[in-house]
Amino acid sequence: MIENKKTLIAFAVISFSAFNAQAQWSVNVGPITVAPDASSSNLNVVEQVAALPSGSTSVTVNDNTQLGITVDYSFNRYWSASVVAATPFSHNIRVAGSAIDGLAIGDTKHLPPTIFARFYPLTSTTDFMPFIGVGINYTHFFQESVSDELRQALTDLGVANTQDTLSLNLDASFGLAYQAGFDWRINQQWGVHLMFSMIDIETDAEVRLNNTAIQKVNVQIDPLVSMLGVKYYF
Repeated sequence: MIENKKTLIAFAVISFSAFNAQAQWSVNVGPITVAPDASSSNLNVVEQVAALPSGSTSVTVNDNTQLGITVDYSFNRYWSASVVAATPFSHNIRVAGSAIDGLAIGDTKHLPPTIFARFYPLTSTTDFMPFIGVGINYTHFFQESVSDELRQALTDLGVANTQDTLSLNLDASFGLAYQAGFDWRINQQWGVHLMFSMIDIETDAEVRLNNTAIQKVNVQIDPLVSMLGVKYYF
């Protein structure tokens, strides 16, 4: 029995040592683009006040590119964990459809940190390593502001006046994220990193007049996120 325990302990130590020998940190730096595939509920209040056809309006969100930073930890040849971050993204929110198509509603910034678990399916020793991943995203919106265009439109319609306070608020979002890409190791310390992610980002947005919501809309942003970066292995 004692010999068996010694054997198991020795096996565990050897396995743990081999596991850690393959573990490695790396960081990826490069441009990262968020390209929303936005859809939303209708701006029902705006349609009613402006005498627009019911269901004729929605909102759109523009693309934005920032500096992406990804930190990876490889447990072994097959599995790694990755944290994807970036400098704050900036987006313009506009009306889509009807006679006011393109009207600027406002703008916002957001930070969408995402944690992925990645699987590398190739078992060979090749330096070209494609991967797939699944993860969790948290998106925090901040510095929301109403556009001058919307302020003027609401003033013209008699909804607001120049003394009123108009603001924009977007709720934070939690959602799943999916990823595919590859790491291509050029030498001991340097490589290339390419990834594409689909992220579930959904928010409830409100335009507020003197801190009272006058228009609410649910926006499914659901962006395609892409990054091409330089990879450095520690």
